[in-house]
Amino acid sequence: MEISSILLILAVFVMVGAYVYLPFMARARRARPNESHEVSALKAERDRVINSLQELDFDFNLGKIPEGEYPGQRTSLLQKGADILRRLDELAPAASSAVNAEARIEKATAAGRADSGAKTTIPNDSDDDLEVMIAARRRGQTSKSAGFCPKCGKPVLVSDKFCPACGKSLS
Repeated sequence: MEISSILLILAVFVMVGAYVYLPFMARARRARPNESHEVSALKAERDRVINSLQELDFDFNLGKIPEGEYPGQRTSLLQKGADILRRLDELAPAASSAVNAEARIEKATAAGRADSGAKTTIPNDSDDDLEVMIAARRRGQTSKSAGFCPKCGKPVLVSDKFCPACGKSLS
């Protein structure tokens, strides 16, 4: 048998092997979006925990939550957030795992507060101080909200050209 015929047979075997292996490659590509879906679900759950922490802090500062219940509720939410971050780190190891998970939740909670630079305590001086705070808050929000959709009544933003809920033109 000549060397050229051996090389031809070898080339045919390589092509058949590649053809047989191709479905396995396609299946591996389809498995990745499921992983990204799981990462997306974990990130959404992380955001819900952060929002819950912010609401808990706000309610505690307003005096709606007794001092005895606040530390336990906050600790349980921090633990839940830390567990979510650990699972995210397992799925996406590129994230910085050197930082403590609970510290990352605390940092995200502090960064997401509406007035992170301002104190959240309410001054007891006078009603004028409260009116000034309300006016400042409203001035800060006018650039964000444009009101409500005339068709469905859902809130719309200044940048929206169409209602995100029903699709009605807002111009």
